[in-house]
Amino acid sequence: MAQAAEPARTVIMTVDDDPGVSRAVARDLRRRYGRSHRIVRAESGESALEALRELKLRGDPVAVILADYRMPLMNGIEFLEQALDVYPGARRVLLTAYADTGAAIDAINVVDLDHYLLKPWDPPEEKLYPVVDDLLTAWRHSDHRPVTSTKVVGHRWSARSSQVREFLARNQVPYRWYSSDEPEGRRLLGAAGQDGQRLPLVVTPDGAALVEPEAPELAARVGLATTPAADFYDLVVVGGGPAGLGAAVYGASEGLRTVLVERSATGGQAGQSSRIENYLGFPDGVSGGQLTDRARRQAAKFGAEILTAREVTGLEVCGAARTVRFSDGSAVAAHSVILATGVSYRQLPAPGAADLTGCGVFYGSALTEAPACEGQDVYIVGGANSAGQAAMYLSRGAKSVTLLVRGPSLAASMSYYLIQQIAEAPNITVRTGTVVEEAHGSGRLEQLTLREVAGGRTERVDAQWMFVFIGAAPLTDWLDGTVLRDERGFLLTGPDLTADGRPPADWELDRPPYHLETNVPGVFVAGDVRAESAKRVASAVGEGAMAVMLVHRYLEQS
Repeated sequence: MAQAAEPARTVIMTVDDDPGVSRAVARDLRRRYGRSHRIVRAESGESALEALRELKLRGDPVAVILADYRMPLMNGIEFLEQALDVYPGARRVLLTAYADTGAAIDAINVVDLDHYLLKPWDPPEEKLYPVVDDLLTAWRHSDHRPVTSTKVVGHRWSARSSQVREFLARNQVPYRWYSSDEPEGRRLLGAAGQDGQRLPLVVTPDGAALVEPEAPELAARVGLATTPAADFYDLVVVGGGPAGLGAAVYGASEGLRTVLVERSATGGQAGQSSRIENYLGFPDGVSGGQLTDRARRQAAKFGAEILTAREVTGLEVCGAARTVRFSDGSAVAAHSVILATGVSYRQLPAPGAADLTGCGVFYGSALTEAPACEGQDVYIVGGANSAGQAAMYLSRGAKSVTLLVRGPSLAASMSYYLIQQIAEAPNITVRTGTVVEEAHGSGRLEQLTLREVAGGRTERVDAQWMFVFIGAAPLTDWLDGTVLRDERGFLLTGPDLTADGRPPADWELDRPPYHLETNVPGVFVAGDVRAESAKRVASAVGEGAMAVMLVHRYLEQS
């Protein structure tokens, strides 16, 4: 009787062109993981890619890939970028010398690097094994089955095509982009019975063709959760930025049945950041997308539900229940609610800018557009940290980056470390006291008219790319008549509700509102949407955790 084939052991691959280093890495890995994993060693990027393709054909799972940065013909970043196409779920580690840490940080954005490891890594018990242990755990908790990509066919200068690409990218949905002018794009359009007049076309992994899909339909068809599993929860978190994700992690981990509702993509404005350098615990920086992905996986691990593409339009008090209503008329209720809706970038008032949004004019980092900016002249409007982070990121590939700042300097709104980095970047120019008077272009951005604030002198410049960061406003009109707001729309909580320290007139409880509690008992606020908040990622996460603590206190007394 023939024996059944044993299941393939999970592979850990190491790639290094130095035979001595390659053998040392493999030796240390076999010592710890050899009994449960297959250790595959390669001494060049080309041979490693060939091995990965053979493993793929045999159906062998690959969990972790460790690649040396300095390899001839194909360096570690280039190799990992190609390895992504073969095993997109494998965790990626770059082996670097101390002098190459800058390259490792670049790799965080290029290949969504999971970790970089400085050589030498002795002793492995302290420097190598804890890293690999964490990566194997993350891989086991993820869906590492073969990924079938969604296909998007659109026009390069189509605002809706840009929005769809950004939505998929920020929600970590793998997709491939095809221009409607290239052969494969035309083939997909023909197969879907489309003539290219209505774009974008999205072809889902199951073969469904969606023409100009709206976010809720797109989310549902690509596998994102959009419908709550229950009608009633302990906690509903509205908003999936750092504050909302922090609240979801702490709420679910502390035993509350928690659902997070996000209208677009988790991460908020922080999720669009190319690199955050002042967040505790990441001395070499972390991309907003990477931080968001880890937080989302962490929340899901503890059992929090995450709903995407659900717009909240109302909040109702029904006895002890707090009901959150959606734009489609459905609702979900809970004992408590945390409002963490964040803020949205203000729109540029210059004539022409609205018509060219998504066609050269973008709000926020729009990282999906960054590769197309290579070798181009880029303009960034704004003087806060988000603008500075975008300037540094785009300057790596752009011919030039010009920061347009209304104020007299960056010091009033940007962190010192970013100001120093910008000053040292040779292709970044800062133009203070300058605003955009008008945007020009037919179908795409072509020129800008700039105006000096002091003298009023104007100048017309060629421009194909403009990213706007001119402050932010809360989207809280849907709470009018329910939750008290300040004159700018930010939500009032705790001691800010009244000037004399007494509870609001309609407050029904014996105690005053808790620090992050609104005028509606059981409804709390965390993050940028709160009046006088710090507007920093760390403080938003902290407020999310603190709000959960106050939710527990509220539930214990209810």
